[in-house]
Amino acid sequence: MSNSIRQALETDDDNLALLKVLADNSFDSILVTDATKAGKIIYVNKAFTKLTGYGQDEVIGQTPRILQGTGTDRKVIKELATALSAGRKFEGKAINFKKDGSPFIMHWRVLPVKVGGKIRAWVAIQRETSGL
Repeated sequence: MSNSIRQALETDDDNLALLKVLADNSFDSILVTDATKAGKIIYVNKAFTKLTGYGQDEVIGQTPRILQGTGTDRKVIKELATALSAGRKFEGKAINFKKDGSPFIMHWRVLPVKVGGKIRAWVAIQRETSGL
C-alpha cells in the first residue's frame, strides 16, 4: 500500500475496512477462494451475485466449478490449474454458466494473496465480456 494510505489507515482493522468497501462496491465481480487444493469460495461481492445470479449464501463453501458446464473450455481450465499449482497469476476467458443455466463469456484474472511468501488465498476478478 502507498505511504499515504498507511498513514491514514493505521491499524489492520482500518486496512480491512478499506478493502471490504473496495471489494463490496466494485463494478467487477470478485470471488475469493481459500488456498487449499479444493479452492473453496470464502467471499463473493455484490457484482458476483449480479453477474451469476448466485447469492453469497449459495456459493460460500463451494468451488468456482459451479460456474462451469458442458461449454466450458477444458483447455483453459487446465491452464488455470497449472498456473495456480505453480503459484502464478492467471488471466483467461471461458464460457461459464449463470444460476439460471444461461451461458456467458467470463474474462477473469486470478491472483495469489501472499503473506510471508506463502499463498493464503486466491482472488479472482471477473467480468462478462463478448468473444473468446
